[in-house]
Amino acid sequence: MDLPLILKDMEKMSEKQLMTRAAWLYYIAGLNQEAASQRMGLSRARVNKLLQQARESGLVSILIDDRELGLLPVEEAILREFGLDFCRTTPAYGLSEKESGPGGPLEDFPFRAVGAATARFLREQLTSNPELTIGTGWGRTLASVSGQFPTMNAQGARFVSLMGSLTANSAFNPFEVVQSFAQVTGGQGFFLPVPFIADSPEDRTVLLSQRIVARPLELARYTDLALLSVGELTEASLLRQQGMITAEELRELHRAGAVGDTNGLFFDRAGRPVDHPLNERTIAAGLQDLARSRAVLLSAGRPKIEATEALLRSGAIKGLIIDGDSAEALVARCAPARTEPPLPQAVAEPPPGAEAPPRAEDLS
Repeated sequence: MDLPLILKDMEKMSEKQLMTRAAWLYYIAGLNQEAASQRMGLSRARVNKLLQQARESGLVSILIDDRELGLLPVEEAILREFGLDFCRTTPAYGLSEKESGPGGPLEDFPFRAVGAATARFLREQLTSNPELTIGTGWGRTLASVSGQFPTMNAQGARFVSLMGSLTANSAFNPFEVVQSFAQVTGGQGFFLPVPFIADSPEDRTVLLSQRIVARPLELARYTDLALLSVGELTEASLLRQQGMITAEELRELHRAGAVGDTNGLFFDRAGRPVDHPLNERTIAAGLQDLARSRAVLLSAGRPKIEATEALLRSGAIKGLIIDGDSAEALVARCAPARTEPPLPQAVAEPPPGAEAPPRAEDLS
């Protein structure tokens, strides 16, 4: 085909079609950018921009198997300390807290690192069992996982939000996370069409009584795998940035002994829910529900270390995926506490004969 015809074809294509073609020529066909630009009849700079857009949009997902770079001694120390089934760390990059902390130039780095490691983990799980029911939380870490997860065929998979899915920021909205996973796998998505913190306990009761809420919430309570993020209770936390809790509520939570949250459930340093009205207004799967599942905690960034340690002590968590710098900080933090009596676990395993999980047909 001569160049004028190629250019005519290019003019008819949408931006996404151009990105797809450039990505295919570069990543699959193995052409360099110069050859790809000649094949498409575009400038090299234009092809370079298309490839960058393809990565940023999630059209192209690059998974690097960095398990050989993991921190095996650190992982083993975390396994022993918290009695987990597994722990995966990303490489430690030696970033300072100023670099990777709130407002730092590399603030997003831990989220992307944990997101990539979790995307690989989730792909492994779905490859082994493409009919898993997977619960997801919200926030920057989960958004990074869904943005880096590659397309695969798992049409029998079900993705369900573990919490009310109406939040102020659509980028981190639980609905968007669920829909993203369902789209790239061909699976089903379920979400709770309510805020995850109701205005009052009475409003929560009314919302929970709605059929459209009760059914997916029941599914969320019996997932095969639950992917959770953890939040620190500071002015820089996502809950405060999005205005979901007030500055006064943050102070009240501190006075009640809270050190973190997961899915809007606020807990103390032993992982026990604190006595605060916010915990009576949350619409989400509880810690007892998570203990029934294979709950995996995703922890990105050293500001979350205290909350991460606390949630790991709750007894609800089975696995941990964490960035290497935070993993080293977590082990160092736990070392002095080994001589102290262990904190009581907040969550016990469900008793024998617990209610059976809902069937898919019951939710249709």
